[in-house]
Amino acid sequence: MGQWSREELEAAHEHFKATAAEAGRTGDWRPWADLFTEDATYTEHMYGKFNGREEIYAWISATMSQWPYTEMTEFPHDWCVCDEERGWWICQIENRFNDPGDGKVYEQYNITVLKYAGNMQFSSEEDAYNPANFGPMVTEWLAAKKAHSEK
Repeated sequence: MGQWSREELEAAHEHFKATAAEAGRTGDWRPWADLFTEDATYTEHMYGKFNGREEIYAWISATMSQWPYTEMTEFPHDWCVCDEERGWWICQIENRFNDPGDGKVYEQYNITVLKYAGNMQFSSEEDAYNPANFGPMVTEWLAAKKAHSEK
């Protein structure tokens, strides 16, 4: 058995998902950054490694306030596996764009590893994805947005 109960791990993960959903909806990423410990690490393969909650917050708030990220407001989890022994969550998370007007879902996934640290906080997140998959999806979304804005 690990350091934390399955119930605590599940509660922390549900809180993480709800906080990310609210941050995506409002654009306020402070509560999301506060889910990380003061000394947490965040590895984002396109942008690098961020050390500490404040560096994570500075990166996420700056990034998510720029286009096209302002159009990416939902992050549903398709599936997750909990490693109870380590306190880790491994998830496939969609990066979903707002509906451009055609009702179609435009999204691309990443694999995320979250390491739980107790007290509803995480000590680490690492996101892995294939940037080559994002480009075509964004191009398709842009074309749909343009087509529907001209109507």
